[in-house]
Amino acid sequence: MAARRVDALLLTDSNALLCGILTDKDIATRVIARELNLEETPVSKVMTRNPTFVLSDTLAVEALQKMVQGKFRHLPVVENGEVIALLDIAKCLYDAIARMERAAEKGKAIAAAVEGVEKHWGTSISGPNTFIETLRERMFRPSLSTIIPEKSKVVTISPTDTVLMATKKMLELRLSSAVVTVENKPRGILTSKDILMRVISQNLPADSTLVEKVMTPNPECATIDTPIVDALHIMHDGKFLHLPVVDRDGDVVDVVDVIHITHAAVATVRNTAGSNNEAASTMMQKFWDSAMALSPNDDEEDNRSEGSLKFASEGADTARYLSYPSPSPGVPSAFAFKVQDNKGLMHRFTCGMLPFPNFIEVTNYEYLV
Repeated sequence: MAARRVDALLLTDSNALLCGILTDKDIATRVIARELNLEETPVSKVMTRNPTFVLSDTLAVEALQKMVQGKFRHLPVVENGEVIALLDIAKCLYDAIARMERAAEKGKAIAAAVEGVEKHWGTSISGPNTFIETLRERMFRPSLSTIIPEKSKVVTISPTDTVLMATKKMLELRLSSAVVTVENKPRGILTSKDILMRVISQNLPADSTLVEKVMTPNPECATIDTPIVDALHIMHDGKFLHLPVVDRDGDVVDVVDVIHITHAAVATVRNTAGSNNEAASTMMQKFWDSAMALSPNDDEEDNRSEGSLKFASEGADTARYLSYPSPSPGVPSAFAFKVQDNKGLMHRFTCGMLPFPNFIEVTNYEYLV
């Protein structure tokens, strides 16, 4: 995991069937915090057995809801009984929001997404651009203060605490991060991924390694007045998953992550739809369909093919794409792909709508030439 810089690992049995998942949080709270011997502890003792998964033809909104309800970031994708990819809630949400914001800026039309939303939200929607703005205003424009509970759970530690002490506190509150504070002011942050990359992979002893030696110093923070969408941008641009939140005096009050924010966004949609779960699901599906129908930014580091959703974890041997056809008439029938092979070489090619076996043939040909 450290070598590939990934924070989750899927486990399969002798028949290549999914049997478990191991995350950096599992390692921090189930191994380090409980002082188990890393070299002697089998993965089967600390992994999450029989994890929830989705099939390759599952709707994106259903996958999102599974992750939100289960409060986990990673969701395996299975096809014909075999694992083909790992879905990451953070990448999907960032991608969807980025696409919708670009559409709002450019004034692109998403006519298919407008239908049915007006009667649920009681809003006069004169055009698709208004629909996008409504989504942003209702789901992501409120400030972080609206999603932070009155008695929030946050692990605070001292720079001179040991990593072992930090993991025990994280285990106690079932969290994957700890804010390093001095007089309740944030001076650093320590996450389960930091523990994996900077402690375990470096063979440092958790019981004697001080937090200040392995923490991320001076972390970027949000305030309780920061809009939700801005908090997402901060995490995306900084490539981190946990964001400390401070009050107007600069004291730490909470730490938000992508799951926390996504759960709040889904809850907002449900509150808007009242007690009608079907209406709420319809709205979330329209949000996802609208975002995925838009063209991605070609300059993004993590390119997606137009009209498709990438179901792959960072560091995967082969990036896999699940077709996500759009109902909009303006979407082209040819898609651009970028695939990284085992040697780290990047391959780009364009392919039309093909059955999966034919797509594999095209991919193999492109690799050979």
